[in-house]
Amino acid sequence: MLLVGVSSAPELTKSAVEDYLNELEFLADTAGAEVVSRVIQERKQKDPAWFLGKGKVEEMEHIVKGGLIDIVLFDDELSPVQARNLGRVFDCKVVDRTELILQIFAIRAKSAQAKMQVELAQLEYLLPRLTRLWTHLSKQKGGIGTKGPGETQIETDRRLVRKRISSLKKKLGDVALQHATQTKERNKIACVALVGYTNTGKSTLMNRLCPKAGAYAEDRLFATLDTKTRRLELKINKVVLLSDTVGFIRKLPHRLVESFRSTLDEVLQADFLIHVIDASHSGFEEQMRIVLGTLQEIGVKHKNIIKVFNKIDAVEDPETLRVLRQKYPDALFVSAKRGINLTSLKEAIGEYILRDYEVRTIRTHISNYKLIGYLYDHTEVIGKKYVGEDIVLEYRAHYKNLKQIDARVEASEKESSNVA
Repeated sequence: MLLVGVSSAPELTKSAVEDYLNELEFLADTAGAEVVSRVIQERKQKDPAWFLGKGKVEEMEHIVKGGLIDIVLFDDELSPVQARNLGRVFDCKVVDRTELILQIFAIRAKSAQAKMQVELAQLEYLLPRLTRLWTHLSKQKGGIGTKGPGETQIETDRRLVRKRISSLKKKLGDVALQHATQTKERNKIACVALVGYTNTGKSTLMNRLCPKAGAYAEDRLFATLDTKTRRLELKINKVVLLSDTVGFIRKLPHRLVESFRSTLDEVLQADFLIHVIDASHSGFEEQMRIVLGTLQEIGVKHKNIIKVFNKIDAVEDPETLRVLRQKYPDALFVSAKRGINLTSLKEAIGEYILRDYEVRTIRTHISNYKLIGYLYDHTEVIGKKYVGEDIVLEYRAHYKNLKQIDARVEASEKESSNVA
């Protein structure tokens, strides 16, 4: 496989493109391909027909046809015209970054929902590119108003693809509705979601925090596609739901973001997020910007985010960590792999959770067993005292449950006053 990138200095330097191609090579390795060479062209504007300059295309043609290269991989999304032209010249498979990511997602998808989401994104990517797939059938017959068999085949294929896209969207809508019904009770419990760039160690961190989580963790991009949610016990006598979500990446195809929107609902519904950052990665700050940008794209508007720098055991220079701690004083620094500082992380989660709890006090007759029992079952009673024949309860409840609790208390008080 041959990797191709374009540098447009000063906006995008050659060294930055080298870093991007390193990530692209990691993506290719994840998909099972072997990279043998790479090409970088410095160019201010991408050619609308060739993406690269015509001279560079001719130079690459000799490289491709003279070596063992059967795939040319571009670090940008190619237009259908560019992909068709380059495929004809190189006489081999031409793949862009978007198509590669879609293929990796297809390989990694395990659940029925994930498979449908990936297929939807692939079909939407494929639809405008169908013309180049049927060029062998595009011969035109003579005469006015006649159509060749290729054009008929293209239209037939387009209809089939559009029909499948419509069917998948309907099925995913049904799955999302079913998921919302199944997880309705979760809204009564505080929810936390792990977010971050792909391969920053989110699944490893979840397995450490929730030993029975069983989240799949591997040194590969997009090891996790399906959201896993597990109970996390805290020392403050609280239980939270911790969700591990799909990782983000630079130039994550918009089609995938849209397709996985139902999966990313766990992020939208979370009370706060844990942003996991790879402290050992040289480009972690750009990765942070990409994650925050993607969160904004899917509709996350709040700023309830805990920054967690992971993999501190892989940072070789202690000075780097010292600078990071100074620059991000509110962040936590952990190693999920070695279990470093995870107690501090749990304590931070507990502090965030307590912000969403309110303390209320109620006075009722000691014979009001129904209300007293209800408060003990649905809140955390943190104090009680007896005043004559009354009992004064001080309880703490999550904001999600306050409306229901207040309604129950009000109904009980009305019932008591009516009896009196």
